[in-house]
Amino acid sequence: MRTMLYVTELTLTAKNPARLSTDVLVLGIADDGDHTRILGADQLSSAAAKTLASTVSLLSVSGTAGEVTRVPAVEGIKAATIALTGLGALPEGEQPSAEQLRRGAGAAVRELAKAKSIALALPAADAAMVGAITEGAVLGGYRFTSYLSEAQDAPDQLQVVTDQAKDRAVKAAFDRGRVVAGAVNSTRDLVNTSPRDLYPESFADIARTATKGTKVSIEVLDEKALTNGGYGGLMGVGQGSARGPRLVRLTYRPSRAKAHYALVGKGITFDSGGLSLKPAKGMETMKMDMAGAAAVLHTVLAAAELQLPIAVTGWLALAENMPSGTAQRPSDVITIRGGKSVEVLNTDAEGRLVLADALVAAGEQNPDAIIDIATLTGAQMVALGNQVSAVMGTEDIRQAVVDAAGAAGEEFWPMPLPAELAPSMKSQVADIANIGERFGGMLVGGLFLQEFVGQTPWAHLDIAGPAFNEAAPRHYVPKGGTGVGVRTMLATLEQASQS
Repeated sequence: MRTMLYVTELTLTAKNPARLSTDVLVLGIADDGDHTRILGADQLSSAAAKTLASTVSLLSVSGTAGEVTRVPAVEGIKAATIALTGLGALPEGEQPSAEQLRRGAGAAVRELAKAKSIALALPAADAAMVGAITEGAVLGGYRFTSYLSEAQDAPDQLQVVTDQAKDRAVKAAFDRGRVVAGAVNSTRDLVNTSPRDLYPESFADIARTATKGTKVSIEVLDEKALTNGGYGGLMGVGQGSARGPRLVRLTYRPSRAKAHYALVGKGITFDSGGLSLKPAKGMETMKMDMAGAAAVLHTVLAAAELQLPIAVTGWLALAENMPSGTAQRPSDVITIRGGKSVEVLNTDAEGRLVLADALVAAGEQNPDAIIDIATLTGAQMVALGNQVSAVMGTEDIRQAVVDAAGAAGEEFWPMPLPAELAPSMKSQVADIANIGERFGGMLVGGLFLQEFVGQTPWAHLDIAGPAFNEAAPRHYVPKGGTGVGVRTMLATLEQASQS
């Protein structure tokens, strides 16, 4: 697996931060309601800490989350300059949360891109704190430069400072943070790639290359295999494009696995809407409609790299949804793998069609649970905005995903699947239609997918808004692809392997 760090060197050190020869020494600053306080200053000499506190007071530096302030180094510190990264509200005597550290580290590294070396001396008293700082730093350092003619600034050296650097649990947390953040960054790379270059066949080739040298095996089904296998959803959606669909199966099978989870990702490499054409503005970000498949690919690879004691099968349902003389039409009837027929009333509700095929295939292996992840509905953004993802499905696995998301630092909100909305998808000519009631459209999408999972415990993650950030960068989230879902799915797998 290619771990995307975007720095030449990432290390863990127990050295006194005052003695580190680095361009920038990063400390935390928080607001306890009455005044700001510097976190990490206790590692400095009393004279240095006092001088720094005076500087902070003179400049009225706040502890506002996401705010990074660079100040001159004080006597007794070898670093060229000091950066204070805001951690937000923090009552006196309390330690910052993992997410506060993650965001503080991410904001600092993002803002300090021109520095060649950075040392993060944030509160890092235990393994969880070190892991969060590492994740945030690597995520904040992300840069997508594939199409730029000139190189972008990025640190050559990044150090995470903790006096617990030799502790085995701390080392493991540091390594995990590097792998997890690397998986997120690799997912971002795929989401940001031009659809001219990323299409079903090339996506499958990228996945094949990524699995080389790992414990993940891969199988790719092309158009002939999909037709012979009865994958009517993938073939129907992909028939309008000159670049045919693919279904990729990734398999990670450790010995004595505690459970078997299947991960299914929507991989529409570009979504024009098909004959139900989107408006031009609505297509500008539709290269990101494969974010679910990208997240599944790198979650499986990270699970293998972390050697999680759980079997994982990843399914990437890849197609390009284009209008042409061969494209599927509204009112076409297709047959999903397994035999259920679908009347296609709107060709822009295509993600659920390719997912249906993959969900059936995933269920045929009798996993203990299925999780699908997709940029499925615009209704998700209407309901939850562009920073909170939705999760629907079987109550137990749905709650497990919500709990894992909270632990991982991602925001997922549990949503219902109201049975009374299901009749709106009734078709006069097929088993089901691919659209239904307009209001509650996100829930209708979930109900459609539920028809293809049988009795297997299942969760559906709708990441339509959070998968792509069109606004300004924030803390460790860049503009463009965000890699949302990777951390949550990995945390879900880790929890399942421990039960």
